[in-house]
This record gives sequence, C-alpha cells and structure tokens, in this order.
Amino acid sequence: MFRTMIAAAALAIPASALAQGASAPLPDPNDRSDTLTVGAGVAFLPDYEGSNDYEMTPAAAIRGRVFGMSFFTRATWLYVDVIPRGSGKLDVDIGPIVGARMNRTGKVKDHVVDDLPELDTAFEVGGFAGISLHGLTNPYDTLSFRVDYLADVSGTYKSSVITPSVDFGTPLSRTTYVGASLSADFAGNGYADYYFGIDLSDFLDSGLPIYNPDGGFKSWRIGLLAAQSLSGDLTKGFGLFATGSYSHLAGDFKDSPIVDQRGSASQWLGAIGIGYTF
Repeated sequence: MFRTMIAAAALAIPASALAQGASAPLPDPNDRSDTLTVGAGVAFLPDYEGSNDYEMTPAAAIRGRVFGMSFFTRATWLYVDVIPRGSGKLDVDIGPIVGARMNRTGKVKDHVVDDLPELDTAFEVGGFAGISLHGLTNPYDTLSFRVDYLADVSGTYKSSVITPSVDFGTPLSRTTYVGASLSADFAGNGYADYYFGIDLSDFLDSGLPIYNPDGGFKSWRIGLLAAQSLSGDLTKGFGLFATGSYSHLAGDFKDSPIVDQRGSASQWLGAIGIGYTF
C-alpha cells in the first residue's frame, strides 16, 4: 500500500508581522542554530498508486537542522541537505536521499487487483540538487527548484525515478505558515513493468488483459501545506498542520488495466496532525 509521512512546517515571521508585538524580537532569517520538529497525525490516501479506493493510515515526520545542515522526511524518504545555508539570498541544495517504496506490498481493497501477486518493498537510494531563493516577498520566504533522483537498490523494480519540483513557502504571521509545490515524476521501464504491467501469469490470476508499458512521464502533482502554531511562535512549541495534494497519472501508466479498468488516474491525498518544535 501507499504510506505517507507529512513534514511539519517551522519557519519564522515576516516583517509585516512586527505589529503583532514590538517587544518580541524578530528571528534572524539566516539563523543556523540546531532545531528539531516532530509531527504525527493521520493521512487519507489511495490504497495503491492508481487506485480509486482510499484508506486512513497513521502519518509521522521529522524535520530539523544540525551543524547547519537541514534534514526532513517526505513520504517514506529521508532527505539531508549537506550544504549549510549561507547569509545571502541564493543557496545551493545538494544531498542524499534514502527510503522505501511500499506500493501494493499488502492486501488492497479492489478484489481483482488483490488477485495479482503481492509486490515487494523497494529500497531506494539517490540524491537531490537544486537552488533556493530567499526573501522574495519577505525576509523569511523560500522559493526552491530541485531535481530528485531515486534508484532501486534492492532489485525490486530495477529502475529509477526522476522528480523535478518547485516549492514555495512563507509565513503569514508569527503563528501561520503556508506553502505550495508543483512536481512531476519520470519513471524507468522497470518501474512501469513492475508496478503497472500485466504479464501472462498476472492475466491468469486476475483476468486483467496483458499489458506491457514503457517508462517515461509518469505523473504530475500539485500540493498545499498550512501550519498553525499553538504556542504563539512557529519556531517553538506545539502546532497544527494540514496538507493536501492532487496528482494525475499520464502516458502508459494511466492506461494500465489496474488504473484504467480498476482505478483512477486522478489521485488525492490529505493529512492533518500535530507537531512539536524543540
């Protein structure tokens, strides 16, 4: 099944929020001190990639900075930015990614798709590179352009996934943060065959028609995030977060029988939870 961890947001206030309390010092937008945010909640997401059935599942995330290097989780992957943030408006972002893909690794709700063989968990290793621009609308916002590369190192689908993305995030006040993202996935032939193909054995098990997809442009996604501090300051204490996204499968991926006949190319995800920043 699909499982998701949601990253809780923890940034500082914009200059426009100064009126909320002149006695409270404004945080340094270039602060590189150590910090840690942990979050937990529930997610509502597709039963498998391409499903039109949904499930509720626990969600958890971590986000932080140690020795100037940032780390965070996205879904079931951990990112570490090994280049500390500088004092200027432009930063280079580079680092490793490790994680696991658990698509259709257990029982699914659709009885026909469930007749297909259970898939194995794919362990992935890769990296990301990009740039971040700071201070476009206030001293604390960030616009990031990044490309992720993940390769299967477990011999499960024997291929890779490339994901270019654009993210923008900004605090609206000392207590409220919002963000938006746009991304696309490009998957190799092995990924397409393993997760979306139907071979003769699959046909005999499920009755779904034989299908041999090619890799390429897999999907696009748009997402939104909001965080609300309960302590009066986004940089510390408890806070609530909510996130949602819409993605759409494309090409040979959306034409797979598990999507076209048994599921949907449109995929929704939502999550709510609570986090604490130390």
